[in-house]
Amino acid sequence: MLTLNCKGKILSLQTPVVMGILNVTPDSFYTGHLNDGIQTMRRLAGEMLAAGAGMIDVGGQSTRPGSERVAANDEWKRIQPVIQEILLSYPEAIISVDTYHSQVARLAIEAGAAIINDVSGGEMDPEMIGIVGSLKVPFVCMHMKGTPEHMQKLAVYDDLLAEILDYFIQKIEQCTEAGIHDIIVDPGFGFAKNIQQNFELLKKMGTLQILGKPILAGLSRKSTIYKTLGITAAEALNGTTVLNSIALLNGASILRVHDVKEAMETIQLIEAYRSA
Repeated sequence: MLTLNCKGKILSLQTPVVMGILNVTPDSFYTGHLNDGIQTMRRLAGEMLAAGAGMIDVGGQSTRPGSERVAANDEWKRIQPVIQEILLSYPEAIISVDTYHSQVARLAIEAGAAIINDVSGGEMDPEMIGIVGSLKVPFVCMHMKGTPEHMQKLAVYDDLLAEILDYFIQKIEQCTEAGIHDIIVDPGFGFAKNIQQNFELLKKMGTLQILGKPILAGLSRKSTIYKTLGITAAEALNGTTVLNSIALLNGASILRVHDVKEAMETIQLIEAYRSA
């Protein structure tokens, strides 16, 4: 049975869990979670936890295509009060921090966060994997080519799934050698992948189960959904539910979403379907 040891809190993945997205950024592609103040962030986190989120993913840096980087110090200033406020109000909450800065990762774990979620898999900060290994916390290792500023220019593959598998085989070895025991693989929907490639990846995602690691699917309100449907990100909840359903059927253990209640209902229905 897959589990995560989150600083002594054991999170079972026998049934898929939801990671709620809490963006503390002024330029999130989905404006439903813009930072209106610390009390808004606390309220949103409380609503997600009440709806069943297994963890809250706090991010202070936009990683949408073409986004510009924020310095580690500025990123920390954004997320530190949010982490503090959530843990004061909900001390049992498991907080993941979405960062590619090892400095931010270390400070966040020291402040009470329990998971590091790095969109670059340690590629953008060579100290990240070693730091996470020393902190003894789970690591979400995502597949991306290049950086968020330029990644869409690199959406070229001879064999998409084979390249992603090779990447994760190497990363799992690197993470294990660094002392990371709980490694979560995220195939990186939308990161250096175009719409057609995202659908191909979703269709073949079950193959990643051969890695023997939990799989995280981050499809929530992404452009693959709203551009395919000719709608906006704000209108993409139904499309998100459809693709999350496919992801669960293809082996996802964690759904990273903006809308926790709907994702929890999706998991409940898929589990009922599987047990019929």
